[in-house]
Amino acid sequence: MVIEDKIVGGFKVKVASIGDLLIGAAYEIGPRILYLASGKKPELNLFGILPDVGVQTSEGFWRIYGGHRLWSSPEAKPRSYSLDDKPVRVEFNTDTLTVYGNPEENNCIQKEMMIKTNPSGGVQVIHRIRNIGRWPITLACWALSVMRKGGFAIMPIKPSKVDEEGLLPDRHVSLWPYTDLADKRLTFTNEYVFIKQDPNIEKPVKIGANANPEWTAYWVNGMIFMKQFYKEVGEYPDFGCNVEVYTNSAMLELETLGPLKIINPSESIQHVEVWKVFEIGEIRMTTEDIRDKIEPLLK
Repeated sequence: MVIEDKIVGGFKVKVASIGDLLIGAAYEIGPRILYLASGKKPELNLFGILPDVGVQTSEGFWRIYGGHRLWSSPEAKPRSYSLDDKPVRVEFNTDTLTVYGNPEENNCIQKEMMIKTNPSGGVQVIHRIRNIGRWPITLACWALSVMRKGGFAIMPIKPSKVDEEGLLPDRHVSLWPYTDLADKRLTFTNEYVFIKQDPNIEKPVKIGANANPEWTAYWVNGMIFMKQFYKEVGEYPDFGCNVEVYTNSAMLELETLGPLKIINPSESIQHVEVWKVFEIGEIRMTTEDIRDKIEPLLK
């Protein structure tokens, strides 16, 4: 593992080469992964950085910073927006980078992200939330990646019969109050939902689904960033979503979620994503291009 210091969006990060990817963890704030690049194209950070964007909460002004973060779901204010503007502990060993968040005393939780080599390529990102309180709490791990502007997200929703005759529904999408289904950034096909990031449209839009199969991806500048994950049995947040996408003029968030679980004191839950990055050139927001250029990368 090669480790170097780098400034990303005004923040100091430690960049490590893990597998075929370059991963940069902030240590003055977080936990945040602020830099993600292919080892073949280190100049292209696939994550978006937003140092001054945020929202006012009862605890103070929370900044999104950008990059990749771990939240707990369901979303609530101020719980989800607990300030994370203090230095964090970042550790490295042979093939693993671990970022330890500071205890969130008001929420009775502590977060941790571990990134290590994945045997079939890319990296595993293990998200953990531990109960540091005295009573059981119910939460889900929620992994959010702020992506570089100007690309589009892909959400698979392939049909699959639930019963032999196909009488029962097999797919659903979740919508937020500000989401307009006529929004031109949304494209629906029979197997995929595409969500475009448009820097010229300020109004937010968000959509969620129970992805089939279990992956989601983002294309930008000829590169594809892919998240694969394992769907566990259980109740998922937001009417049963394990993938969600939010976008406005400043960013697009590519999000995956684990199921809601009861966490007893001193115990933890975890959610694992596998990240892979490929250079694939131009692709269209069509089922045919995803079948021809993206699906083979999943195998």
